Amino acid sequence: MNPQSQPSTPSYTINCRMIQEAAALERLCQVVRIRGFRIATMAVETAGEHLNIALTLEGTRPIAMLQSQLEKLHTVAEVALASGSVARSRSA
Repeated sequence: MNPQSQPSTPSYTINCRMIQEAAALERLCQVVRIRGFRIATMAVETAGEHLNIALTLEGTRPIAMLQSQLEKLHTVAEVALASGSVARSRSA
């Protein structure tokens, strides 16, 4: 299969603030994977007792569904979809 013939995948940027706790990042990544998204980039910064996480995700499923699932994690304080984050992935 030629990668150039595949349709481009939507890309989203999510900013997440979570309580710093053992395995918190693993749970976040697991939810992203299970909900059908791929992490293109991930930046994590410690801010006191919290982690500030910027995720660039690729996937064809509704991003609102993923946002809702992330908000259900007990360690997540906030999830925000960056404005204007929907874009097409770069062409090969």
